[in-house]
Amino acid sequence: MAEVTDADFEAEVIGSELPVLVEFTADWCPPCRQMAPVLSALAAEESTRLKVVQLNVDTNPLTTNAYRVLSMPTFMVFRGGEPVRSMVGARPKRRLLEELSDVV
Repeated sequence: MAEVTDADFEAEVIGSELPVLVEFTADWCPPCRQMAPVLSALAAEESTRLKVVQLNVDTNPLTTNAYRVLSMPTFMVFRGGEPVRSMVGARPKRRLLEELSDVV
């Protein structure tokens, strides 16, 4: 799964042709680590319809603050350069897919 930074967020997420699921994550966050295999599987299975990336909140404060992310993990879906959905907390893959169904 790709990682994005403050420096390339604009190009990788805002400018993406596909909808992008961004996980705002941190190394110290157990639920974030729990989500890693779920997001990797989602990235592989939905690669033609959805781009999945991670942003480390500790090393990328500009983007984290710009979107007012306070809890980890926070998932945001961007489509056409705009955030269209925000979800907080770990969840099973099935539930994540259900929540993404209307934006992908």
